[in-house]
Amino acid sequence: MSRKPKKGYFVRGQFVAEGSELDEQLKAELRGDGPSKTELKAQSAELQALGEALLTLRRDLFEPLDLPTKLVDGLEELKRITNFEGKRRQSQYVGKLMRQLHDEQLAAVRAALEEQRKGPAAETLRLHAAERWRERLIAEDAAVNAWVTQFPDTDVQQLRALVRQARKDAPTPDAAKEAEAKGQAQRNSRAFRELFQLVNTALAQAEAHPPEVQPIDAEDVGYVNDARAG
Repeated sequence: MSRKPKKGYFVRGQFVAEGSELDEQLKAELRGDGPSKTELKAQSAELQALGEALLTLRRDLFEPLDLPTKLVDGLEELKRITNFEGKRRQSQYVGKLMRQLHDEQLAAVRAALEEQRKGPAAETLRLHAAERWRERLIAEDAAVNAWVTQFPDTDVQQLRALVRQARKDAPTPDAAKEAEAKGQAQRNSRAFRELFQLVNTALAQAEAHPPEVQPIDAEDVGYVNDARAG
C-alpha cells in the first residue's frame, strides 16, 4: 500500500509540510504578525548561549531554578563532552530545550546569572570598605565610637583591644620608608589582620541581613503634625 504524500510546498528547494512549525513561521512572516526568520535565528542563538552559561552557575543559584529534567541532563552531558563536533551538537540540543522554557523560567535563569555576575563585584566593594574602616579605626580615636554606633552588636572590648594592639604593632614612619626603599613588603601584625576580619565579617552580615525599615503608624504621623502645628 503506497503512502499518501504529505501536502506542502517548496521554498528555495526545501519542502515545507503544511501545518509544520516552519510552515507556521513562514505564514506568520507573510502576515507580518510574527518575528522574522532573522529574528528567530538571533533568539535561538541567544537562548543557546544562555543555556551554555548555565554551566557556570553556582549550585546554590542553579538548584532553585527547578529546570526540566531533560534540560538538566542535557547540560550534564554537555559538561562531559570534550569532542568539538559533539559539543557543538549538544549545545544546539540544549538551545532547543531552552526554547521550550516559559518566559518566567527564562527570566529566573537570567536573574540568577546576573546575581552571580554581581557577586564578585559586591565582594570587592566590601573588602575595600573593610580596609578603609580598618585604617580609620587605627588612625582615629573617634572611629571606634562611630563603628559601634553603626554596628551595635560588635564586641566592643575585643574591638578596642585589636585597635590598641594594631597601633602598637604598626611600624614607625622611618621604618616604613626604609622597607619601601629596600623593596620589602610591609609585614602586618596578627592584630592588624584580625581587625580586618572582624570588620569584614560585620559588613558581610549587614549585607546579608539589612535592617528593616519600620513603617510609620498613621496615628504617629498625626501626632507629629499636631506637634508641629502647636
